[in-house]
Amino acid sequence: MHMVASNNATMQRILKISLAATFLYVCATLFFGLRAHSLALVSEAGHNASDMLAIVLSFVAVYFQSRPATDRKTFGYQRAGVLAAFVNALTLIVLALWIAVSALHRLAFPVKVEPHLMMYVAIAGVLMNGGIAALLWKFSGDVNIRSVFLHMLGDTLSTAAVIAGGAGILLTGMQWIDPVLSLLIAFMILYSSWGIVRETLNILLEGTPKHIGLEDVRSLMQAVPGVANVHDLHIWNLGSSSVALASHVTIEQFAETQVSVSDCAEILERINGSLWDKFHIAHTTIQFESQDCETVHGCTSPPQLEEVGAHHHHDHDHDHHH
Repeated sequence: MHMVASNNATMQRILKISLAATFLYVCATLFFGLRAHSLALVSEAGHNASDMLAIVLSFVAVYFQSRPATDRKTFGYQRAGVLAAFVNALTLIVLALWIAVSALHRLAFPVKVEPHLMMYVAIAGVLMNGGIAALLWKFSGDVNIRSVFLHMLGDTLSTAAVIAGGAGILLTGMQWIDPVLSLLIAFMILYSSWGIVRETLNILLEGTPKHIGLEDVRSLMQAVPGVANVHDLHIWNLGSSSVALASHVTIEQFAETQVSVSDCAEILERINGSLWDKFHIAHTTIQFESQDCETVHGCTSPPQLEEVGAHHHHDHDHDHHH
């Protein structure tokens, strides 16, 4: 927990620095973009403004994620970051479409651009965005921080393209380079945002995490000695990195004698151990049933999510699931 807390403080500090730097750069790109008549620079301002939004949302999310669970929010605020990334990616898609429409308009009605100014501002942007991306790279395992990192990386690349574009206009005088660059920037924003929308939507809809196969987990659990069958298996993300599992496990009868509580505890320990080793699943809710129990398969409503260690009961039915 201490490591998570200090990580959190570092993340908050990096996000604050990123926010201040990005704000200054948005003002600069907008001001000089308008002065240089460069749509590529103005779209960079938009791109960076969306980054600012990303950083603000991530900052709020990192703050919420560090708050403890309560009686009302039993899983804490782990999804705050996921929601932030989702909202942020949607705003980016809208922005990318606006840039694309403006760029097509520019291609039809060319505007003369001042390439020197365009290049100076872009060079400053590459240095700033590259620096922030490097700071964030350390934490890019978290989907929320990764969304900001991808923004910054995308910005560094698109700003580098603006420098190249400025040089191209300077050497050839071809004004269409500016709107074509803007279209490329728009496409890049769309591409990275769509990936984040898909990943965060899967978490918000409680889908199985994309790196985990449900059948692989079922086989792993059923391979534990004493386990006869695994059903009603649900796996989902609590936040961007923590995974939860809930399942019913039918245990074998040992030579007609009832399985003792200590046997159950041992089976549970083995299941949890193998789930952690192979899939890093730490939060499990596993309900044991003995084999002569009447079990209802194809039961689709999710199990109750309170932390049930292992309770073994004989003459129960499953009416409460329907």
